[in-house]
Amino acid sequence: MQYDNTNTGASFKNTYKQKESQPDMTGKLDVEGVEYRMSGWFNESDKAGKYIKWKVTKKEEESSPKGESAPF
Repeated sequence: MQYDNTNTGASFKNTYKQKESQPDMTGKLDVEGVEYRMSGWFNESDKAGKYIKWKVTKKEEESSPKGESAPF
């Protein structure tokens, strides 16, 4: 039986990060069979404390500059 990745995702530390503007975490996300890429930045707020801010883009719509996030 093949593993079903539908409606799941994972993110990992971006070991390719060279600038502060690049994400701290990158990964993949599947929502109802559509693949997305996730980019996350560690942040901290007085009210919320520590959190991760996420940006999600459809995999086929990727058009970020080279080196923006880890390759998948």
